[in-house]
Amino acid sequence: MKKDKYKGFIRVKAGEKIRLKDCPTGWTQTDALKTVGKVESKNNACMLLEQDLAELAKVQQLLYADDRYSVLIVFQAMDAAGKDGTIKHVMSGVNPQGCQVFSFKQPSTEELNHNFLWRYTKSLPERGRIGIFNRSYYEDVLVVKVHSELLKKLPAGKKDRAFWDSRYQDINAFEQHLARNGTIILKFFLHVSKKVQKKRFMERLDRPEKNWKFSASDLIEREYWDDYMSAYEDAINTTSTEWAPWHIIPADDKWAMRTAVADIITTRLHKLNLDFPTLTEAQMGLLAEARKQLESE
Repeated sequence: MKKDKYKGFIRVKAGEKIRLKDCPTGWTQTDALKTVGKVESKNNACMLLEQDLAELAKVQQLLYADDRYSVLIVFQAMDAAGKDGTIKHVMSGVNPQGCQVFSFKQPSTEELNHNFLWRYTKSLPERGRIGIFNRSYYEDVLVVKVHSELLKKLPAGKKDRAFWDSRYQDINAFEQHLARNGTIILKFFLHVSKKVQKKRFMERLDRPEKNWKFSASDLIEREYWDDYMSAYEDAINTTSTEWAPWHIIPADDKWAMRTAVADIITTRLHKLNLDFPTLTEAQMGLLAEARKQLESE
């Protein structure tokens, strides 16, 4: 398993097989205070995050003006890993007109009557915009795989290994189609430990202002922890591709996690060589006429 330039952060290469138990959940396990090569303290990490947010705001404007690419950011994680907070902090500096966040809950009857990718396809970002999926079509090879009783209206015998392999193939083909048409796909698995999840659940129970975030179903799903880890391993190993790689981000320390996510997004967008459109001579002439008219008023 080869780690990227960030200690602790793992970019899964196409064809690589990872085991989540070998992947760190806490940055301190891998000297994470140097996660971006410069981070020497939590305060320094926060400063780097602010720098990346400022850069992200600039590159978002270029993304819109350039109008060649769209960006799809996918967040997957166990409960209490910090998806909502990461989205809130990392995207806090961007123009809300150029960013869409979709949180996918239990599918409706209409959505269940279509193929499993249908409801996600409707929410894809257009060119020039950033789309964020807080949970995504991967739920259909994660929670649905752990709870196969959720598979409804499918022919008998459609829950075997071949069925899941077909779904992974569908996802890879779907993402390749998006990439070929100008969508940059960044996928993040926020890897929290079972111990830290328990701690965060306890905080939700102990602090009245966080009680609303706790659900009895959280404990039910926690009982399936090992099943979920197995489902995540299968999904990550099978669907981390050159055009849509998975990034495994240790999630026990939120401040370091957010810094890494912001830096990965900003770095990737800078590689697009975005630029403002170049005006034609005719357009420049119209601007010159407009300037003369305003100056004459």
